Amino acid sequence: MKMTILTIKFVIILETLLFLTISILSAQNIHSDNGDGTYTNPVIPADFPDPDVICVGDTYYMVTTTMWVFPGVTVLKSYDLVNWEYCSNAVSRFDFSDCYNLNDCNRYGHGQWATSIKYNNGKFYLLFITLDEGGFICSADKAEGPWKVTKLPKGFYDPGLFFDTDGRIYVAHGYGDIKITELDKNFAPVSNDSLVFKGDIRGGLEGMHVYKINGYYYLYGTYGGVAGIQVALRSKNIYGPYKQKVVIEDKTPGVTFGVHQGALIETQTGEWWTMLFVDSGPFGRMPSLQPVTWEVGWPMVGVEGRGVVTYRKPNVGKEYPVKEFPRSDEFDSSSLGMQWGWNHNPDSTKWSLTERKGFLRLYTASVVDRLPKAVNTLTQRPFSHYDKITPSLGTAKIDVANMKDGDIAGVGIFQDPYAYIAVKQTEGKKELVMVNNGQTISSVSMSEGNEVYLRAIASNSSKIASFEYSFDNENYTALGNELRMQFNLKMFTGNKFCLFNYATSQIGGYIDIDWFRVK
Repeated sequence: MKMTILTIKFVIILETLLFLTISILSAQNIHSDNGDGTYTNPVIPADFPDPDVICVGDTYYMVTTTMWVFPGVTVLKSYDLVNWEYCSNAVSRFDFSDCYNLNDCNRYGHGQWATSIKYNNGKFYLLFITLDEGGFICSADKAEGPWKVTKLPKGFYDPGLFFDTDGRIYVAHGYGDIKITELDKNFAPVSNDSLVFKGDIRGGLEGMHVYKINGYYYLYGTYGGVAGIQVALRSKNIYGPYKQKVVIEDKTPGVTFGVHQGALIETQTGEWWTMLFVDSGPFGRMPSLQPVTWEVGWPMVGVEGRGVVTYRKPNVGKEYPVKEFPRSDEFDSSSLGMQWGWNHNPDSTKWSLTERKGFLRLYTASVVDRLPKAVNTLTQRPFSHYDKITPSLGTAKIDVANMKDGDIAGVGIFQDPYAYIAVKQTEGKKELVMVNNGQTISSVSMSEGNEVYLRAIASNSSKIASFEYSFDNENYTALGNELRMQFNLKMFTGNKFCLFNYATSQIGGYIDIDWFRVK
């Protein structure tokens, strides 16, 4: 009898431990916060590159690169540097070149990048450059917006905006040769570019952020690339001369390899941290939160010269709940969820959330021969999983009753190369097709009505994406071959889920998307 009771207790303990283990693993699959006072890098397992972070009051704000996706120039907010959420997209669309409308040209690999965020005299500022259009400043009274976008007379490569204590404004900028330029209140140059440091470790010194700490000016930047090197430059004078110190060069294989480029942050309790990023495979470049220890006036990153993977959370004076980024969308709202961004500028007359309540209606907007040329392709970042096993799985329920001949509509993985599963209509008949980088791999006739479930399955660890379809959302059938995803610098963003409807012969057709669900 005693053995039976002990056995039962032992089984209960095992079941409890198993439940707790599964719960912990499930939590780790979803977000960085482990729920026990620690977090795991990357602090956001998705494509939020080139981070800059500031603290205003009890809130931290981060801005990242979105390139050719709009609404873009994404601003995030957090109260503990670990749990982040969407705050705003500072630029709803970019009307400074017709190429942002995909009108016989594009801005893939170009557009906004490496934005500097600052708060001064009650206003937020975002300074960024595009390779073709030059420099821009966004300003707002609140980080939530609305933001005003102003084109500047001069652009600065990887700008680091800085408001000095004497009221002067400067920007650090450059690639290899780092320069300082003084600006007026309208952010126009009032001085020539002054060369203050030439990168001497290797080529490509960039990504400077400017700070004034304990009487020193610090330029905090990187020798970039996959195997990045983070450095600090220090001087008593804004114009130098500067001394250089490598603050981290992590060559450890894994999620901290080459961690680089970002911001220095002081918490409310006096701790110092840095938000950098790592090149993390086809899903893109992911933020990495690292502790900072000041050693003889230098901000040394990580622990014993290496980035941390799992580490205690920053002490910000309070505990805050776990946050999770939205991924799925039932399209029941009057506006798109903030996880979505259009490929280049959208045509607002060719999509709707109100024409059929509870659905996203996508009209064809232009006649093109390939998906990368299609206006109104809707994208969102896939999130990697901390178990490194679970793929991201995105499924859409689509009504294709109102397509026209030549229309192609479906779900894809978008980068270069790209692939998708779609419904294609020809001479009034519909078929399911799988297309891999422009080549049709497989097709099957669609004969079961006008509702179909299309699915993309993508794994950051295996770098493989595959595609399936269903007519009942229970039994799925694979179609076509596998996409071997890449992080191609021609695009300069991570692979994305996408929803699309484009015409190859005539416009006017449309589809209704009931929902898009990620798990």
